[in-house]
Amino acid sequence: MSASQTSDVPTLLVKIFGKDRPGITAGLFDTLAAYSVDVVDIEQVVTRGRIVLCALVTKPAGAGEGELRATVHSWAESLKLQAEILSGTGDNRPRGSGRSHVTVLGHPLTAESTAAIAARITGTGGNIDRIFRLAKYPVTAVEFAVSGVETEPLRTALATASAQIGVDVAVVSAGLHRRAQRLVVMDVDSTLIQDEVIELFAAHAGCEAEVAEVTERAMRGELDFEQSLHARVALLAGLDASVVDKVRSEVRLTPGARTLIRTLKTLGYQVGVVSGGFTQVTDDLRERLGLDFASANTLEILEGKLTGRVTGEIVDRAGKARLLRRFASEAGVPLAQTVAIGDGANDLDMLNAAGLGVAFNAKPVVREAAHTAVNVPFLDAVLYLLGITREEVEAADLA
Repeated sequence: MSASQTSDVPTLLVKIFGKDRPGITAGLFDTLAAYSVDVVDIEQVVTRGRIVLCALVTKPAGAGEGELRATVHSWAESLKLQAEILSGTGDNRPRGSGRSHVTVLGHPLTAESTAAIAARITGTGGNIDRIFRLAKYPVTAVEFAVSGVETEPLRTALATASAQIGVDVAVVSAGLHRRAQRLVVMDVDSTLIQDEVIELFAAHAGCEAEVAEVTERAMRGELDFEQSLHARVALLAGLDASVVDKVRSEVRLTPGARTLIRTLKTLGYQVGVVSGGFTQVTDDLRERLGLDFASANTLEILEGKLTGRVTGEIVDRAGKARLLRRFASEAGVPLAQTVAIGDGANDLDMLNAAGLGVAFNAKPVVREAAHTAVNVPFLDAVLYLLGITREEVEAADLA
């Protein structure tokens, strides 16, 4: 029976709740089957061993409604369950235009923050159609299915709310594209890894203070990225090339990085990195982690020594966005289906070019400009923004 056919048909909403056990759903529908009703809708939720089962069915013909009610109540009582049956007409009211998924990450997720998010959704004219939990550790992640408001104004409203109440909120439009193959591209320093690679090289050259000074000048706006890159790399001149292996061994992956990549690859996603650091490290990460794409600057090495120069095309802020587009083209993935993750201002063009830009433990200016922000220290929390549950992550680990 189509939605138009049920719009004015008398229906019954049968609600069952109590302690969960095997056979409740089958038992309810076995009971209803005796009255030749059609099933219009079903919802079932089990939380901490308690079941809420709702069945929307057509009213039985003739005088059978009273008998159905009595039989369902008797069946429920025999299982020490509670039953409620409500009369009405038709199906659920049509959802408003505009469909979005709102993912909320809390560490912990408090009742106060949940109330604030729900109130903000309502304040935009949105309706919460469904809520379910994606993960309970290492963070609590829940997803709201929202209708009645377009994605962009909802995202703007919730971005402000999330900053005020201290939770991470991502808003993406609903649709088949959410489960389509995607390309995920990450920054490296302070995103995929916990370190700044130039600082690891500087430590071996004994010039950490000088490199830090150049970095500070760049942050003050006295130098652009390319100028600061050349100035910092120049301080490494004369360093023995054997230091590359030492730096590779010192690189520390961000917690959750392996899980993120392994899960994405198991699900058929393609994964890449772009970095203002160096291919001497990113090429190693590509091999170790099974990445599909990797691009960075290259330290020039002559006669076994670092020359203090880089070779090839500079990977700067604009270069990262350009590489995202190149990777997407090579992967055969529309730009709208790409996800970019980064922490610094030089990631902003890439984050804005992607279908979903995620600021990971980022500077305030980056958090404000990105589509969404993740401020927990676990990189695999990004999976929840894609609608992937913790159970699916664990299943991917076993695959």
